Amino acid sequence: MQSIRLRILAIIGVLLVVGVGVWQLLPSSEVDESPIAVGTTDVVTSLDPAGAYDAGSWAIYSNLYQSLLTFKAGATVPEPDAAESCGFVGQKLQTYQCKLRDDLTFSNGRPITAADVKYSIDRMLKIKTEAGPWVLFPSLKNVVTEGRTITFNLSSRDATFPQKLATGAGSIVDRESYPADKLRSGNTVDGSGPFTLKSYRSGVIAELVPNPRYKGALKETGVPVTVHYYKNSDKLLAAWEGKRIDIAHRELPPAMIAELNPGDPDLRVTEADSAEIRNLVFNVRPGSPLADKKVRQAVASIVDRGPLVSNVYKSTVEPLYSLIPQGYIGHSTPFFDAYPTPDPERARELLEEAGAQTPVRIKFGYRGGDEIQAKETEELRRQLEEDGLFKLEVHAVEWTKFQKEYAAGKYDAYTVGWFPDYPDPDTFSQPLVGRGNALHNGYSSKKVDSLISSTLQYSDRGRTTDDFKSLQAQVGEDVPLIPLWQKKEYSVSTTSVAGSQYLSDGTGIWRLWELRRI
Repeated sequence: MQSIRLRILAIIGVLLVVGVGVWQLLPSSEVDESPIAVGTTDVVTSLDPAGAYDAGSWAIYSNLYQSLLTFKAGATVPEPDAAESCGFVGQKLQTYQCKLRDDLTFSNGRPITAADVKYSIDRMLKIKTEAGPWVLFPSLKNVVTEGRTITFNLSSRDATFPQKLATGAGSIVDRESYPADKLRSGNTVDGSGPFTLKSYRSGVIAELVPNPRYKGALKETGVPVTVHYYKNSDKLLAAWEGKRIDIAHRELPPAMIAELNPGDPDLRVTEADSAEIRNLVFNVRPGSPLADKKVRQAVASIVDRGPLVSNVYKSTVEPLYSLIPQGYIGHSTPFFDAYPTPDPERARELLEEAGAQTPVRIKFGYRGGDEIQAKETEELRRQLEEDGLFKLEVHAVEWTKFQKEYAAGKYDAYTVGWFPDYPDPDTFSQPLVGRGNALHNGYSSKKVDSLISSTLQYSDRGRTTDDFKSLQAQVGEDVPLIPLWQKKEYSVSTTSVAGSQYLSDGTGIWRLWELRRI
């Protein structure tokens, strides 16, 4: 997830300027020692890092598991965590080598070895679950160990490999506790991250306590934290208003965010420039009504982001016209250039050229249980059906089931949010439109794959700009998806908790260890 500039809203600045907050930041003899309660609408698909590639799962992984590398807050280059040192061997960017620390143990007490690192990567690639992170490593040929040294051999150059290794995909598991050919079941975790999992109920609660065995990049592992999971933003808001949580983070209702008062003395509000995006994804497999490029272009000719931004999201999101969002190298606006305003007549002409019978019937899926996503879907339905060109059959589906079904090609179109995995535009290219992409929509393009490969050969990421712009232009032509919006992240916390401003910074890491009672 991209190098994000964190901006704390006026309340924090005012407190610091007038000196009111100084005494609050000092330890008190009467500090509440109860676990800090964090509320979120994120969903944990699996506690096994081989089984999930989504923001909610990776958020918890970054606290329970350890990777060879990690990102400091706001950093774009990873640093060693479970590793003592890491780096490319030679100039070809095809051999990456790490030396494991010699003082690591899993939370169950077993020492961590290089064999565990190799096992973790190998099993993730072998299990290859539909919702898993294996798609991040298309060029990884093999992993070799010798003593504490782990060598990753790549089939092609990949300057972003260290960043990928620093994500949840690089989580190290105990080879004696996690089966080699299937996901581990149950509600327990054997990791080596800054926290251990005291208890867990899927979709309800995760109790985290500091891990006394942790050794790595962090100097401190924080205080006990309890994560409360809510099915939708309204339930999260109710928990916040009912004072059942200390922090509300992802996703509060847009109407509430729009009305946040930075001057409220009972709140700390954090606004982070974020690269969370949302796409309307098309199933381009043969047999889908959207297999024809002209039909997809017709949809792009109709979609109007304005009502989505203003009416549905209350201007808490910004319209997005490209695969790569603003703030990243290579950002451009191909969807604005090609489809500047809604044009139903152009859409009609494109459908006629495709020989499509109108209305084109589309089976449309989205994650159910959230009022905002329901409103978004209803607005898209209104736009597409208004001129009689399309007819949507809408399905609201529970998230885990929805992931499996869209991966299996059950829907012709579906909306999916995307959080960056690491601070590089590649996180929006290869995983979304590269071969074997994480959207599982059947899209592939030799030209796109070639451009992705070209971007990966440069350690100087500034040299990738032209290739990323060409890649986005091709996506704008092929329309395997339509970018809808990008948004900032907001969190609110009580004044009795410090550190919420560091929770999220666009690297996919959820820094629960930064939280403290004051």
